[in-house]
Amino acid sequence: MNKKFFFCLLGFLLTGIFSACISQEKSAVVAESISNEQNLVYVIELMDEIGPHTWRKTKLGFEEAEKQNASVIIIHLNTYGGTLVDADSIRTKILNSNIPVYSFIDNNAASAGALISIACDSIYMRPGANFGAATVVNQESEQLPDKYQSFMRAMMRATAETNKRNPNIAEAMVDPDVEIEGLSPIGKVLTFTTEEAIANGYCEGKAENISEVVEKTNLDNPTVITQTLTVLDKIISFLIKPLISGLLIMMIIVGIYFELQTPGVGFPLVIAILGVLLYFFPLYAAGLVANWEIVIFALGFILLVLEIFVIPGFGVAGISGIVLILFGLIYAMVPNDGININYEHLGMLATAILTVFIAVTLAFVVCIYLAKKLLTTQNKHIKIALNDVQDIDKGYSVAEEKYLQMIGSDATAFSVLRPSGKIILNYEVYDAVTEGGWIDKDSTVKVVDYINGQLVVRQELTVD
Repeated sequence: MNKKFFFCLLGFLLTGIFSACISQEKSAVVAESISNEQNLVYVIELMDEIGPHTWRKTKLGFEEAEKQNASVIIIHLNTYGGTLVDADSIRTKILNSNIPVYSFIDNNAASAGALISIACDSIYMRPGANFGAATVVNQESEQLPDKYQSFMRAMMRATAETNKRNPNIAEAMVDPDVEIEGLSPIGKVLTFTTEEAIANGYCEGKAENISEVVEKTNLDNPTVITQTLTVLDKIISFLIKPLISGLLIMMIIVGIYFELQTPGVGFPLVIAILGVLLYFFPLYAAGLVANWEIVIFALGFILLVLEIFVIPGFGVAGISGIVLILFGLIYAMVPNDGININYEHLGMLATAILTVFIAVTLAFVVCIYLAKKLLTTQNKHIKIALNDVQDIDKGYSVAEEKYLQMIGSDATAFSVLRPSGKIILNYEVYDAVTEGGWIDKDSTVKVVDYINGQLVVRQELTVD
């Protein structure tokens, strides 16, 4: 790769990060300048699937609201649900807040959104909105075993009790076997309309928009501020989405694969390094990645490189490297205490495993497809592959005379050949490969060919 281009690209990335940090600093200054406002209403919009990015956004919102001495926090909700671990983190943040928290359900607050709403001190809903249906499901929307439902039932009950709401109703939103007479028959998971929620004490009233909710706070001359993320926070929130994490894993694998196919340091290595940075940095900033996970990933990569370039064949080092790389990628996406993962984070672990598995599979498919296209292309502008055939009858040959003279000679296996390894012949060590089998160290072999710059050997068998 052109060094000038490489340093220009690196400078561009650093400039972007520096600019984002400046933007974040300016945001902090603005927050401080309005921190003395009275009767401040701080609005956090959660209009997306609940996940790591929404949890991070909520955490930042609560921190800013506290700095500005907000009188009320309003969570503007419109979501069909998301991951349980992130919904629980948001729920806990709301329950522990010293600032009253209102929920405004704009249209939907299903599943994880229902849990978040019930945690709020007051709930307001737009006419025609609904919330409930909090059964725990997997990626295919299939209901998970009862141990997961039991955990969710207890969480919903505890949250409802904290805010003096009927815990049986909250449990009926999870368990179809819970019957609420006249409201939720057996076999149906409870979902409230606006009118039903008001009638059963799960909604304080109707509101068309945030302004109407603010009026119901009964604050004198309220000032409304809607959360605005800095450029850096928006980038981090975007990059920690599972889909984006999967694409970054593909970048890493595809970059490493094509770097190994080309001599020197090239553009594929830049792609791989950029993928690693964009994968681990936002997860580190979000508090998911610890130093040991990055070390595990780096160690796995080193072992894999050693297996490919230093150690003949493919064995323990290569397998260990692959396992450590996958281990580091998966654990980076899950809150953990070392290798221990809390029970409530098992769903997040399953998502991480599925994300990495799909990303790795797709990466290998992309590698095979691109390798076939790029390495066999006749496009003169793409110089990854040599298109000309260097025929021997035209004078091309990589074989040295001394190697050709070794054909037919007996040698000794200097290392295990599986199928590649080293042999010793005339007191000199040479790289060699078998015809496909495994040959133990110190075995007698015969040099039978010289192909692609490498000696080909066959084990000499003796009969007693």
